[in-house]
Amino acid sequence: MLANGFDSILSLVIFLVFTGFAVVSFAFAATAREDAYRAADKQTKKFWLILLGINLILNLLWPMLFLQIAGLIAAIVFMVDVRPAIRQISGGGRRGGSSSDGPYGPYNGGR
Repeated sequence: MLANGFDSILSLVIFLVFTGFAVVSFAFAATAREDAYRAADKQTKKFWLILLGINLILNLLWPMLFLQIAGLIAAIVFMVDVRPAIRQISGGGRRGGSSSDGPYGPYNGGR
């Protein structure tokens, strides 16, 4: 009986993690500009929305581990390859630095 309870909890955790990742990756794909995909030389926004949308729908309606893993791979590719390229093109995301940094480095108050 203990093993059955563990399997149920594990299945629930896998479902929540995979579905949560699918929601987040779909949201990022939906909010990025269409021209950023082309400028980053990646597949189109429509392609990624369809792929990640199918992943999300399958996670919600038909949670089979094989399909969830396939969808997770697509979402991981988007998050580690496409999203950083789009953010770089769009000028999003600050890497370090402070609020007093200018375009050529930190502002030192005229010293």
